[in-house]
Amino acid sequence: MTVSAQIAIYPLRQERLAPAVHAVSGALIARGLAPSVGPMSTLVTGELDAVVDGLREAFRAAAAAGRVVMTVTLSNACPAGS
Repeated sequence: MTVSAQIAIYPLRQERLAPAVHAVSGALIARGLAPSVGPMSTLVTGELDAVVDGLREAFRAAAAAGRVVMTVTLSNACPAGS
């Protein structure tokens, strides 16, 4: 099943936001996904297992640098290109 995810990462008590954002996109890319990083969130589309595995790794990677909050909206009703 193809799904889309909208991901927002919020680094807490960190001087810079970019490392957490780059950690998320890098983890998704490492899973073979093609994230689209925007000014407010990151979008990714793919097979359910790949996206969920990518989200797990993305959170781990962002959390390795400090405390973070990650919000995710996951949908099988509005994947890009359908």
